[in-house]
Amino acid sequence: MAQNMFRSGFLVRTTHTLITWAITLTLFLHNTDLRKCEELGELLMPVVFILLVVLSVLLYFAVSLMDPGFVLSDTEKGSQDLTEEMESMMESSAPWLRRCGYCLLQQPMRAKHCQTCKRCVRRYDHHCPWIENCVGERNHRWFVIYLLVQLLALLWAFHIALSGLSPSVTWDLWFRSNGFLLASLVIVGIFSVAVVLLLGCHLYLVSINCTTWEFMSQHRISYLKNCDSEYSPFDRGVFCNLWDFFCTCRTVMWEQTFLRKSTSSI
Repeated sequence: MAQNMFRSGFLVRTTHTLITWAITLTLFLHNTDLRKCEELGELLMPVVFILLVVLSVLLYFAVSLMDPGFVLSDTEKGSQDLTEEMESMMESSAPWLRRCGYCLLQQPMRAKHCQTCKRCVRRYDHHCPWIENCVGERNHRWFVIYLLVQLLALLWAFHIALSGLSPSVTWDLWFRSNGFLLASLVIVGIFSVAVVLLLGCHLYLVSINCTTWEFMSQHRISYLKNCDSEYSPFDRGVFCNLWDFFCTCRTVMWEQTFLRKSTSSI
């Protein structure tokens, strides 16, 4: 994990961290509710806010540095780990079984080769430039949890920044005294809108057990070409989809799920 920190995403991650702590410091240095609570000795609100910011940063690095679910080569898997998955893939001799045209690995269902990471990723969702990593089977749930925590931190920071804006006699003096808070409000506002849209899209797709790649490229994916535009062959209902997404930690054999759903619909 540590060596991944110094890949091409190092600049993105550093910039994200610096902006986060610069805005946090701005909120503490100006006459906001945080500063007032600190001066009055009421430390609960400042401590909880700092802990929320720290949690969002830790989750950010977790999803950006962890393995998203790279498909391992035969030598990396080992013979005993390979047997069960290959049996489930090959027993149906279905037309969607394919080898990757780039790394020549046998791709499990719902896997896709990422041109940026140069690896095939299980249950590929998308490559996120914000975290400079793929979002796949292993880190997708943590990505959604990170978005939720980040949204809470952003909305709270927006409210705190508003509380620190102070009136002045002229516009010139107002901009001078509130310039940093105003800049923080603009940045936090833009990020809040982006996170709301991203979180909403992912929760919707999770609720129907579909990925961003499958949703956007259904017409090009072999096992989805003949499905209705609003139908996912992996959909088990909202509750079961959410339960599987957030609570299932094992590798899922999607070939088996697809075959069961296809058989039951005949």
